[in-house]
Amino acid sequence: TAVLPNGEVIKTRSRARKSAAGFDLTKLFIGAEGTLGIVTEVTLRLAPVVPTKVAMAQFPDVEHAVSAVQEILNTSYGPHIQCVELLDDHMMKAINSAGLVDHPYPVEDTLFFKIQGDPSSIQNTSKAVQAIVKKHGSSRFEFASTEQEADDLWQNRKYALMSTLAAYPGTRCWTTDVCVPVSRLPQLVYETKKDLASSSLQGTIVGHVGDGNFHALILFHDDEELSSVSDAVHPLVHRAIALDGTCKLCYYATTHHVEVIQAPENMASVLGKKNI
Repeated sequence: TAVLPNGEVIKTRSRARKSAAGFDLTKLFIGAEGTLGIVTEVTLRLAPVVPTKVAMAQFPDVEHAVSAVQEILNTSYGPHIQCVELLDDHMMKAINSAGLVDHPYPVEDTLFFKIQGDPSSIQNTSKAVQAIVKKHGSSRFEFASTEQEADDLWQNRKYALMSTLAAYPGTRCWTTDVCVPVSRLPQLVYETKKDLASSSLQGTIVGHVGDGNFHALILFHDDEELSSVSDAVHPLVHRAIALDGTCKLCYYATTHHVEVIQAPENMASVLGKKNI
């Protein structure tokens, strides 16, 4: 159920298995993220809890890490990989420095895997993943030994933004959000890391690389540094689009709040100023 700008209340679908003979209004309103109407009611479909195993692999650089993900997803075991998260070496250092984890991790580019399925599927997929990451130069590969360790390991991924800010007190963070075909991701991540290093900007990288998506969290202290960050962000966005990808709204955050600083420039011209 959604409320349109004129106050009209609509339902985007019924309980019938197939309720869209034309536009898929449900996905249209979800993808519009509140710009077409305010969602006031949703019906969710529950899914069974599937056995899960969590693993961590570390690599000499992000290019090797992302290339390993690409190969894993292209195997017959790919469907059993529920999530693959990338934390680069700067992100791992920030997590350690922020003191939000129980024990420090080696500072290397790292992948976190969630492997799901029945016990035999998990075992076979785990062996395949271990072999492939080793082939791509992984220096360390380990599984969580208990459910609590698995939860803790995965929870560390959620500390990305706060760890980045806590590791560099007094800074603010411009968070980018780009997505490209998985086959193009190694190139994009490598070139982004190279650009950040050459610009002398502090930043971390974290991403849902199983989907070809990643975030560069770029730090700055003042308006002068913000200008440098802007100069670094725009090439990243243009590069992602050139690689047949996409990007989302860019914003920056402090420890206490998030502020929008760049909206799609053509939104007003497309929707009309009175409709935003």
